Amino acid sequence: MKAPLHLYAIGLGSNRPHGRYGRPPAVIAAAGRALGDRGRLIALSPIVATAPLGPSARRFANAAALLESPLPPPDLLSALKAIERRFGRRRGQRWGPRVIDLDILLWSGGLWRGPDLAIPHPALTRRLFVLDPLATIAAGWRPPRGALTIRHLASRLTKATPVHRDRNRSGP
Repeated sequence: MKAPLHLYAIGLGSNRPHGRYGRPPAVIAAAGRALGDRGRLIALSPIVATAPLGPSARRFANAAALLESPLPPPDLLSALKAIERRFGRRRGQRWGPRVIDLDILLWSGGLWRGPDLAIPHPALTRRLFVLDPLATIAAGWRPPRGALTIRHLASRLTKATPVHRDRNRSGP
């Protein structure tokens, strides 16, 4: 009997060059190919350059991938960590520079909670650098317990907020 296939949305990020693969966009492309070793890579979004979170001064290259895999979430997480190690990722400063960062964002099974993994990714709805690439390949995906699609979540983060006039003041 074949294991059931799951669909995963994976976030990819890099802001350090790799000796073999080169600059961060090339690292993202190579990591996308490496995902294919863990299942069938269905789509890799365009790679976007984004400002860093936290103390890092280097800009990031970010993308999203759709992966079909028989691996359950904890096993896929282990596989992603193995890819990170293969690319030279070492644990260090939170939000610091990194050769590659791979995160499970969503999966077709809905919610997952474990000691080292939460799906959907806890910061998914607050990170435009994740939502923008994901919207190019999975715009209609609705995270569990959410009424909004990925496209709508990304739009909410880019929508201009109107300036409200103070009704007690005169003038413009």
